[in-house]
Amino acid sequence: MKTLIIYNSIHHKNTEKIARAIGKVLKAKISKPDKVDIPSLKKYDLLGFGSGIYFSIHHESLFQLIDKLPKVKNKKAFIFTSSGSWQIKYLNDFNAPLVQKLENKGYDIIGTFCCRGYDTVGPLKHIGGLNKGRPNKEDIRKAENFAENIKMVMKALLIG
Repeated sequence: MKTLIIYNSIHHKNTEKIARAIGKVLKAKISKPDKVDIPSLKKYDLLGFGSGIYFSIHHESLFQLIDKLPKVKNKKAFIFTSSGSWQIKYLNDFNAPLVQKLENKGYDIIGTFCCRGYDTVGPLKHIGGLNKGRPNKEDIRKAENFAENIKMVMKALLIG
């Protein structure tokens, strides 16, 4: 199963840690959005998209890349995030805009993952930030478990 993980991780490299953990399990190639060769994406069975959450939304570079992608059929994708705040479905579902954008391009989203990340944006830097030390070992373990589940889903889809 050929997998490419596309991520952006700006301030504390929180999302990069998650991307690398997921990538190790999936034996994935990892790339930044601005380094992606769009025509080469058709050779991948699975794409992962991830970034930190910036004012309740993924990094703009992911949306800019997705805007350039051609429509596809039967292409699988997953989404992952790190955030200083909790994600609460129906209140602040960080993944919803990215899910919608990818689904509009024809991608089937087979999983999403979110964990807390160290956050020092704005006034938080004056109090030492939130979630210092996150993602931690437990978060990394959960990301690896998420990747194992994605691997099982893909195996079932490729066989069945």
